Amino acid sequence: MAELKQVLQLLKRQARPEQLGAMAKFGLTGDARLGLSVPALRAMAKQLGMDHAMALALWDTAIPDAQILAALLADPKQLSVSEMNHWTEGMRSWDVCDQACLNAFRRSPLAWARIPVWARSDAEFVKRAAFSLLAVLAVHDKKRADADFIALLPLIAAAADDERNFVKKSVNWALRQIGKRSKVLLPEAINLAEQLRERPEKAARWIGADALRELRPRSSL
Repeated sequence: MAELKQVLQLLKRQARPEQLGAMAKFGLTGDARLGLSVPALRAMAKQLGMDHAMALALWDTAIPDAQILAALLADPKQLSVSEMNHWTEGMRSWDVCDQACLNAFRRSPLAWARIPVWARSDAEFVKRAAFSLLAVLAVHDKKRADADFIALLPLIAAAADDERNFVKKSVNWALRQIGKRSKVLLPEAINLAEQLRERPEKAARWIGADALRELRPRSSL
């Protein structure tokens, strides 16, 4: 695909190989990573414009920078369940996961129904995608009822025993963002965090304690 080659050339011209070592220290890894910054990728996406076919092609290169650009170019309304599943299965780093959730998935009408499906997955980044998506929807889905978020709190409780760093951090992120969403959700999130802090699993205790440090001060406002 000539057009894909042109976009890949554009990406490679802005590669920053000297940044890869520092990026790896923050978990920004992945084969063939080029080292572009997110602002540079956003500027490139603005230049190229929405292009769903290009987004799908870029994703399949498996280059992390290209996958982040794919999330910026995708048309959320055109995303299918199979495409969204395919993208989560191809995630190999937390930034690609979170950027896909923030820039593409959260705007899809199919997003909410994906959360419980992905949350049941054993695959690290599929599971992370469930809770990263829940976190960004808690911030950006202004019209969704608080009751819908309360209904998903059991998913957080169920996943809180996952010791994998990229999973537990997304579970924690989702819990904190739900708690900060509204005065109705704040006590619900605090209650769950208190329960998690008392559980035997190390990951659950960390998720609960960390969430409480941010949420409890808000209860007195």
